[in-house]
Amino acid sequence: MKLSRILVVTLVLGALAPISFAKEPPHIKSMMGQTQLQGLGRLNFWGFHVYDANLYRGTAKDSQEFALELKYQRAFSGEAIANRTADEMKSIGVADAQASSWGKELASILPNVEPGQTIAAVYVPKQGTSFFYEGKKISQIQGADFAKAFFGIWLDSKTSVPKLRAELLGQGCPPPLISGAC
Repeated sequence: MKLSRILVVTLVLGALAPISFAKEPPHIKSMMGQTQLQGLGRLNFWGFHVYDANLYRGTAKDSQEFALELKYQRAFSGEAIANRTADEMKSIGVADAQASSWGKELASILPNVEPGQTIAAVYVPKQGTSFFYEGKKISQIQGADFAKAFFGIWLDSKTSVPKLRAELLGQGCPPPLISGAC
C-alpha cells in the first residue's frame, strides 16, 4: 500500500514538473531584479504540445517590468515563429502593415528552435523588449507599442488562447502596459 502511494505521488509530480521549467531565470533576473512567477501554462494545438510558458513580474509594488519565457516542445524555424507572431498581432487588432513590419523584424532575429529550447522576452519601460535565446540576449526592440502588441498575443483579453492567458495570469492582473489599472 505504501509503495503504491509513493508511485502515485511520483507520477503526479512528474506530470506537473515539466510545466514550470525555471524559477527566476538569471537572464530575466538580470534585466528586472527580483521577480516572481505570476503564472504558467501550456499551449497545446490540435492535441500537440507546442510549448510551456512562464510569466514573471517584478516584485516591487509599482513594477512595470515583466517577462514571458517559452520552452518549446517542437521544432520551429525562426521565420515560422515570426510569421505566427505577426498573424496573432493582427488578430488582437494591430494594423496589418504594422504587424507585418514587426513580423519581418522578428524574422531577422528569432532563431530556429528545437524541443527543450527557450526564447524569453523581457519588457522594461524606456528600454523596450529584450529577446533571449537559451538565456543569451539576441536582440532588443524599442517601444511600448511593440511590447503591447507582442505580449498581447498571450495577455490581451482578445487573445486566441484564453485558457493559456488565464493560466499565465493566475489570480493576478495583466501588466499595466497591457491592461492599465486592475
